[in-house]
Amino acid sequence: MIKVTRLNGKEYYINPHQIESIEVHPDTTLLMLSGKYVVVKEDVDGIIERIVEYRRQIGAFKNEE
Repeated sequence: MIKVTRLNGKEYYINPHQIESIEVHPDTTLLMLSGKYVVVKEDVDGIIERIVEYRRQIGAFKNEE
C-alpha cells in the first residue's frame, strides 16, 4: 500500500495495483480500476516513486528481471 493525501489533507493508503492511470489537470488524479477517481496532493513523480518503492519492498521486480 502507498500513502496518499487528499486535497483536504486527509492521509490514507491505497493499493497501487488498483491504479489504472494517473492524470494531471492540474491536480494529480488517480483513476482506479473500479472507475473511481482519487484526487491527491502528491505530484506524479512522487506517486511513481512510492509505487516503485512499494514494488521493491514486496519483491515485485525480482519476477520482472
